[in-house]
Amino acid sequence: MHAFRSHTCADLNNSNVGETVRLSGWVHRVRDHGGILFIDLRDHYGVTQVLCDPDSPVFSEMEKVRSEWCIRIDGNVKARDPELVNPKLPTGEIEVFVRDLEVLGAADELPLMVFGDQEYPEETRLKYRFLDLRREQMQENMKLRSDVVASMRKRMWDQGFREYQTPIITASSPEGARDFLVPSRLHPGKFYALPQAPQQFKQLMMVAGFDKYFQIAPCFRDEDPRADRSPTDFYQLDMEMSFVTQQDVFDTIQPVLKGIFEEFGGGRKVDQDWPQISYADAAKWYGTDKPDLRNPIKMQDVSEHFRGSGFAIFAKLLEQDGTEIRAIPAPTGGSRKFCDRMNKFAQEQGLPGMGYIFWRDQGEGMEAAGPLAKNIGPERTEAIRQQLGLGIGDAAFFLGGKPKAFEPVAGRARDVIGRELGLLDEDRFAFAWIVDFPIYQQDEETGELDFDHNPFSMPQGGMAALEGDPLAVRGYQYDLACNGYELVSGAIRNHQPEIMFKAFELAGYGEDEVRKRFGGMVNAFKYGAPPHGGCAAGVDRIVMLLADQQNIREVVMFPMNQRAEDLMMNAPSDPTSDQLMELGLRVIPQD
Repeated sequence: MHAFRSHTCADLNNSNVGETVRLSGWVHRVRDHGGILFIDLRDHYGVTQVLCDPDSPVFSEMEKVRSEWCIRIDGNVKARDPELVNPKLPTGEIEVFVRDLEVLGAADELPLMVFGDQEYPEETRLKYRFLDLRREQMQENMKLRSDVVASMRKRMWDQGFREYQTPIITASSPEGARDFLVPSRLHPGKFYALPQAPQQFKQLMMVAGFDKYFQIAPCFRDEDPRADRSPTDFYQLDMEMSFVTQQDVFDTIQPVLKGIFEEFGGGRKVDQDWPQISYADAAKWYGTDKPDLRNPIKMQDVSEHFRGSGFAIFAKLLEQDGTEIRAIPAPTGGSRKFCDRMNKFAQEQGLPGMGYIFWRDQGEGMEAAGPLAKNIGPERTEAIRQQLGLGIGDAAFFLGGKPKAFEPVAGRARDVIGRELGLLDEDRFAFAWIVDFPIYQQDEETGELDFDHNPFSMPQGGMAALEGDPLAVRGYQYDLACNGYELVSGAIRNHQPEIMFKAFELAGYGEDEVRKRFGGMVNAFKYGAPPHGGCAAGVDRIVMLLADQQNIREVVMFPMNQRAEDLMMNAPSDPTSDQLMELGLRVIPQD
């Protein structure tokens, strides 16, 4: 017999009754029923109930066993009495009478329990992550992640892609976040960087003629953590293609992701139609470039109804250039209690409040209520109601000012309203491509231009577009949103040096600066670069959605905490004096 097991803890059933077996695993739970010990023995595959009574030669040893001890048992498979069969377990028809026991690893008193659904502080869970990962939900999450990655690989290979690896130690390259720098021992005073993404390398592959590339790529960014973002590293399904348009990229990655969500979504509906929404419309309708389309609420511009109205705050606001009033419809939200709650939400977001109107039945017909209705009068109120398509029992909320200032709050308010009113279809994955991103933005104080989004995107219209108003230039850049999260980001690349130099010149970067920072790519583009484009899909976020988790750390094997610390491995750590001397570095103490 094998040294540790003849079967896993998920293998045994009625067909094994009478056999002598060997199992190894962890003590999941111990129950003492009047001198008979029942133990749920757990391994990666499942649970088997084993039992021991005073007739067993190892009964006294079994009495010492505690939760999470790692043990090996030999025993005889017995059929459970019909009334004791557990249909929830694959092994629920049998149990194993223990004849021999070996303790493979005893456990100290546990800082967190593996059995049950108790909640523990995140710091405890991360410090003892090896125990936290033994919990059933965490085991399922990590298996799901592994299966999703395997399916991604297969689907990409099936579409004619090959997987290639790119360097982990490279040059610093601005991708919108801070680099992790790595000091060079052989070149004192110089630094490598961990790649924020394989961006430049995958483009260079297209120049080299490889046509279709993908990789499950590790990316490293020194960012502040969020619930949906790791503060140090993450993985993405990275892909690039030559001789493609924007639509070609969509047509390639869409069936891959749709298949993943259908395969692992647990029966939840996956939208078949993925609309393409311009960045401007997404901001106008949803207040965000990653809208949750499960929420049917679409915001509208209602400025004309307040211009010159009796509501002085909005009327005066609209006298300023670049301002507007946006309405957030709230079907079924027509009660003063709900309106007051949303007004409080706006105050918690740093605003003075949020205007509202709600419509109610007064017996003799519909009545518009709320401070705004009284100030602007019945004609304007009725015009707003008709524009928004609302009726009795509904409400609308209003925010005003320069859109870029209030849109983030409006977007969050839309999410809260939709969720609190039960308007979301929770059992659905709703996708949308966000397209036509602006390439430039203007600093309101200095008037200077800078890149608003990816500087390597091909401007729509090429060089001709860059000769006009820079703020009107749109890029062949796109994101894929799903249920309020950005899952994919990509672009058709700017592969022509003269257009790249002009694009950077408008943002204040001279040709010398571009050559210095992106010399490898600029040099390559002089030698017959093909048109190319691609995208990257966040593996961690995709698995987080599929696992129905709210925090990305629930689907990452060994994540950092909110302060970018590894509590289990004590990272970051202090370097030794010898290490610093070898690298020619000195640490300056912080006051």
